[in-house]
Amino acid sequence: MNARTGLLLTLAMSLAACTGSLLESSADPPETYRLAGAALADRGGRLPVALAVSRPRAAPALDTERIAVVRSDSRFDYYAGVRWSEPAPQMLQQMLVRGLAADGRFEAVVAAPSRVPADLLLDVELRRFEAVYAHDAAAPEVRTEMQVTMVDPRQGRRLASFVAAGSAVADGNRRAAVIDAFERATAAAMSAAVDGVRESTPGAPR
Repeated sequence: MNARTGLLLTLAMSLAACTGSLLESSADPPETYRLAGAALADRGGRLPVALAVSRPRAAPALDTERIAVVRSDSRFDYYAGVRWSEPAPQMLQQMLVRGLAADGRFEAVVAAPSRVPADLLLDVELRRFEAVYAHDAAAPEVRTEMQVTMVDPRQGRRLASFVAAGSAVADGNRRAAVIDAFERATAAAMSAAVDGVRESTPGAPR
């Protein structure tokens, strides 16, 4: 074997070793979290109406399982070693469905797309879902914000539109405290969304 052949063989073996280390990382798998959502009581006033909730639209930076961070210098980043159990818009869609069903206004609340014919459609845009740091060493403030629009899908007509938002300061710059702040901020935004939908439903008593 000449020197050139030996060098090529050495390079090939080195690349194979690098590839193996990337695919078989020894790092611990990320911790996975799922928000529970607000515990809402049945307020009655049920209408014979089926409501479909769309999967929230979101910028690519938020349409992910990664947990978003805005640093003190305005850089957008993600926490290492933690994930949501599913992409954030999908998780929030399910939270909205559960919250609106628990509220008791509608005969049926389903996630769109669905085989259930819907009388009303809730179009949702996720605008903020992140932990914001004023200083990198300080506890962050979590902000959740959604633009919610109620649509009559049969007539293609917008019936109401509003912003549902919530915020919560973490009790410390620790993983558990930040997740708890996401829980509180998102629960507040969900409660605001449910209230807004209840008040905006055509034919519903205020």
